[in-house]
Amino acid sequence: MTEEHRALRDAVRGLLAGHPARVAAGQPAGYDAGLWQRLCKEIGVAGLAVPEAYGGAGATLLESHVVLGEWGRTLTPGPMLGCAVLATQALLRAGDQQACERLLPGVCAGDLIASVAWQGELSCDAAGRISGVAHQVLDAPEVLLVATGDALWEVAANAPGVTVEPADVLDPTRRLATVRFDGAPGRRAGSVSVAWLRDLACVALSAEQVGAASRAFEATHEYVQQRVQFGRPIGSFQVLQHRLAEAYLRLEAATTASWTAAEALVAGSSDASTPAAMAKVYCSEALQAIAGEMVQMHGGIAITWEHDAHLYLRRAYADAQLFGAPATHLDRLAAALLG
Repeated sequence: MTEEHRALRDAVRGLLAGHPARVAAGQPAGYDAGLWQRLCKEIGVAGLAVPEAYGGAGATLLESHVVLGEWGRTLTPGPMLGCAVLATQALLRAGDQQACERLLPGVCAGDLIASVAWQGELSCDAAGRISGVAHQVLDAPEVLLVATGDALWEVAANAPGVTVEPADVLDPTRRLATVRFDGAPGRRAGSVSVAWLRDLACVALSAEQVGAASRAFEATHEYVQQRVQFGRPIGSFQVLQHRLAEAYLRLEAATTASWTAAEALVAGSSDASTPAAMAKVYCSEALQAIAGEMVQMHGGIAITWEHDAHLYLRRAYADAQLFGAPATHLDRLAAALLG
């Protein structure tokens, strides 16, 4: 990280402190709307990678990557991943200036929540009417950006023919929905590749996964130095030291994988899909392993509802399936590297 990145990280971490994920997740929108407004107004997190002409800060996805890491550390519910990164970048990539001028200033100000619907069976007829089903739609958006083939369509979430069904989730800190379209009216917002959206989603998610893994490791490291058994802190036992060392190596490798993928995406590398897939696979596996150690080393308190260990474990296994299971990305890695 640069000095600017560290300053951004510290500012976001300071605002997120004192806002427990479990409390925010219980609110009607599924996140703390007041906190989101503060983050947008005071730090500008929703517009970091948006040009100044559209109300953003004119930075890059690397700055958003820093914020996503902090988001993952605290498991904070909110539209950072789905709206501030995926939706803004989909609009910019699609290249429709009028759509950007109409939607991005509201998103950057925290006044409009948009989400991308790109996973599922989706189609559009000649009149611009959307049909099909989209899965794993993030947040509770007011505007849906629907990807059909290489086209991006703007659809109001409350438009005729749109049905939003909350999905049953393992992770209570991340709300997902299944959205059904039955001839819903759409407005063309340019063209975007679904493959590029997938890579962007995997890279952005990996930042959250690294952040969550980092906090899970730190909390576990702190606990084993405090918990005394047989007259000694349990962190002094060699077997736990070895397991923590293995977790630390996983965390460092996951961090490298995530940032390498982010840099490739920002640079517009022609081979950005490969590090994106590697980040999705490795960061998913690393978070699962480290969250598992968090539960094991915290002992009995880790399986109580009041302790956050189970939330990190839930996030680990839910994120592994988000935007495609690791096995799916391993298959495309094999095809790219061996084909």
